[in-house]
Amino acid sequence: MDFSNRLHNLPDQFFATLVAKASKAIEEGRDVINLGQGNPDQPTPPHIVKAMQTAVADPKTHRYSPFRGLGTLRKAAADFYKREYGVDIDPDLEVAILSGTKIGFVELPIALLNPGDSLLLPDPGYPDYLSGAPLADITLDLMKLEQANSYLPNYNDVSESVRERAKLLYLNYPNNPTGATADQAFFDETIEFAKQNDIAVVHDFAYGGIGFEGQKPVSFLQSEGAKDVGIEMYTLSKTYNMAGWRIGFAVGNSKMIEALNTVQDHLFAGIFPAVQLAAAEALTASQQCVDELVELYENRRRVLMDECRRIGWDVEAPKGSFFAWLPVPEGFTSIAFSDYLLDKADIAVAAGSGFGSAGEGFVRVGLLVDEQRIKEAIQRIEKLGIFTK
Repeated sequence: MDFSNRLHNLPDQFFATLVAKASKAIEEGRDVINLGQGNPDQPTPPHIVKAMQTAVADPKTHRYSPFRGLGTLRKAAADFYKREYGVDIDPDLEVAILSGTKIGFVELPIALLNPGDSLLLPDPGYPDYLSGAPLADITLDLMKLEQANSYLPNYNDVSESVRERAKLLYLNYPNNPTGATADQAFFDETIEFAKQNDIAVVHDFAYGGIGFEGQKPVSFLQSEGAKDVGIEMYTLSKTYNMAGWRIGFAVGNSKMIEALNTVQDHLFAGIFPAVQLAAAEALTASQQCVDELVELYENRRRVLMDECRRIGWDVEAPKGSFFAWLPVPEGFTSIAFSDYLLDKADIAVAAGSGFGSAGEGFVRVGLLVDEQRIKEAIQRIEKLGIFTK
């Protein structure tokens, strides 16, 4: 029996390849400094773990969860958006609970698009956005994100033919991989573009809790009319170091939320209730742990920028997320440079071209090792003699 055409058409899993390269070097006994990963290195805050432990001990959580999630978590998500962003959310009609937001990005094209429709994606962008296209039998169109435009798409560059076939648009700020952020004016422009062209918007707010220099990232839903055209995805993976817990949610336009919930009614039978109760605790309890996490990443960011500039590497500091987007030196492609660093310095980074053709010329570096290891990584690169001060 052969695989289906949909399965054959799935893109290669970029992150699996990335992990395999680093893992092979580690298995060989090499001291690899892994700056290529997007996996938070800090533990989940103790009060969230305690909430999980208490919930696990309660036999009530051992039964099936409601298909559309616990009302406790839906209300916590709504309360979170009201507290953090001043946005009113109906917990019954405007929240979808997800076992990680990656699932939602793959499900939405299935829920909203028909064969021949197009999904409009940023380039470079999160590679797993691509997976929904072959599963939904739709096409893809790309919007180039360029440094000259602060890594924001220029909607004036979107052709008339693309506007006609595109029915869904994905955005992501703070951005993976570039670390760029968006302001409310950009989201206002996005809403106007979406209304003019009858395009639904999905904003991936995965790094919504991580902004630097005192600048809190802006929610798409803070712009007037946002819920008319779109939804926002929020994961607890990054803000609360809960990546392995696989819990997140979507909020916004009630029709899009209903479409997402309907697909999930057929694919899943709910999420372990204890995880949902722990997530509710994360969203509603003190946010001091988030402040401390942002401070940790900001200190690592400062060390990385200072060290890169010290060796003559001309870099731009990220405005949000826990990634830095660094230019490769002359004479290298993104893949060649990342392979070179792994082979010659035992440093793993993510090649920019893995995030799309417009990512060529850059590598993504994660702020997910401690400051001493960041310093050591740059010192190893310095010894290669690539950069001049």
